[in-house]
Amino acid sequence: MKTFSDFGIDISGKSGVEVKTTCPQCSPSRKKKNYPCLNVNTEQGLFNCWHCGWSGTLKGGEWQKPEIRKVYSRPVFATPTQVPDGTVAWFKTRGIDAAVVERNGITKGSIYFPQVEEERDCIMFPYFRGEEVVNIKYRSKDKHFRMAAGAERILYGINDINPDVLVWVEGEIDKLSVEMAGLKSCVSVPDGAPAADSKSYSNKFDFLTEKALEAVKLHIIAVDSDEPGVRLQEELVRRLGREKCLIVVWPKDCKDANEVLLKHGAEILADCIGNARALPIEGTYSVDDIIEAIFNDYEYGPERGVSTSWAEMDETYRVMTGEWTLVTGIPGHGKSEWLDALALNLANHYGWNFGIFSPENQPLKYHVEKMAEKIVGKPFMEGFTDRMSFKEMSESLKFINDHFHFMLPDYPTVDGLLEISQQLVLRYGIRGLIIDPWNEINPARDGNVTETDYISQALTKIRTFARRNQVHVWLVAHPTKLQKDKTTGAYPVPTPYDVSGSAHWRNKADNCITVYRDVVQTGSPVQVHVQKVRKKTNGKVGMVEFVYDHICGRYQPYKKSVLPNTYNMHHRKKEAA
Repeated sequence: MKTFSDFGIDISGKSGVEVKTTCPQCSPSRKKKNYPCLNVNTEQGLFNCWHCGWSGTLKGGEWQKPEIRKVYSRPVFATPTQVPDGTVAWFKTRGIDAAVVERNGITKGSIYFPQVEEERDCIMFPYFRGEEVVNIKYRSKDKHFRMAAGAERILYGINDINPDVLVWVEGEIDKLSVEMAGLKSCVSVPDGAPAADSKSYSNKFDFLTEKALEAVKLHIIAVDSDEPGVRLQEELVRRLGREKCLIVVWPKDCKDANEVLLKHGAEILADCIGNARALPIEGTYSVDDIIEAIFNDYEYGPERGVSTSWAEMDETYRVMTGEWTLVTGIPGHGKSEWLDALALNLANHYGWNFGIFSPENQPLKYHVEKMAEKIVGKPFMEGFTDRMSFKEMSESLKFINDHFHFMLPDYPTVDGLLEISQQLVLRYGIRGLIIDPWNEINPARDGNVTETDYISQALTKIRTFARRNQVHVWLVAHPTKLQKDKTTGAYPVPTPYDVSGSAHWRNKADNCITVYRDVVQTGSPVQVHVQKVRKKTNGKVGMVEFVYDHICGRYQPYKKSVLPNTYNMHHRKKEAA
């Protein structure tokens, strides 16, 4: 059998089952050449690079080549020598001159539209990257749209990006309208704004990995003023960074750039963009900054967090982005299992993406297998109940891969984890971050900083990250050693003040939850104690009981009629065997 050195993998000087080292495939070409991005399981002979995807086994060899990327097709497109007269005339009705149409390589053609199941004449908007046409947007006369099949979704107008300032719109016509106002540095998102009822649109922002965007100093967000446009604006600001963004406010009688061009002219359009307003300076606000939100609260009621998808918890705890929740409990009482179940609920019902730092749930495949069991409702391995099928396993793994991103740095610090999480916000649009547990984070503090001060500073950084990026953070922290009740032998329910290190845990958290189980009494339910909720619209102090299914890790609301549960059934079968 081959050794790791046969694959160029150097693990010399490292011991243990799970070790990390540099990747021979991608590390030499990376900025951080010495960063250990390759996970190696010395016991099973497995290796996997989380950065480039190079993976394999000592026995089977490489089973995924390095730097594998999706293969895109390239549409056939002939740059027109002259724009057809009919096309020029149509653009004239939209206030756009022939010179702008010609510069952007727009022409006329025909293609099959699946919406109407027939081929129709259309306008063709080529998406250039350099000299190459990467994609084409087709628009029929009756406003049916499609893009080239199998082509890469990129920004419209990449070649025009100026690193000093970049205008963002949500349609090709709007990009051309901005050019009519004298501003060429403008891009349009390829698929428009996310629909008002879409729950998962994080993967629609892959265009943010475009290299040319990294150098842009200022982003002017000039998208539509309707509900989908507002969602697009919020997501762009969240990912690009609010400190680098300005927001355009359109005249009341207009919702986008082209409408301003047609109704008010190129000069007014240029003024709207030139007068883009800054977002409030972080930490300072005026009533004008929030007046619309206040009016909305008055008319429709204050904003609430989303449901945990356990209806029984809606009155005590709802999850709001921009907040953080302390989760504590005695080791072995199910904090991590309950958090995984909650995250899967939010991913399934609302399309949330997550970053997870959970070093105690290692090896990673064990953690993923447990999550798959929760999704399918069946065990991963053979046992006394039917195991999940290969198809069920594959579908659950795809769901986990689409919504969860695991962080396993060699030397985890608060700053390091938040830096990685910031990248996950940009690339994958994560809405949730789980740090489980606190004691696995290395305390990067010098001798002059007390533990209390360090915890205070760290929690402030976490809270700032949550609010700035509109991410909900769950932070798991263990309580200090508790004394058993002398009569019953049971431990008391921990409180946030029992968490080791500082009262800041309770004081700085937006929400505090304790997961507790009476291990003395057989068959007792899992109790989720909500001990603090900062915003009354998101819950109140209270307790909800669950039955934990030990076979597949699911949590169901506790009802005496459902006991004995599948756990007890499993053990009865085992005893009978």
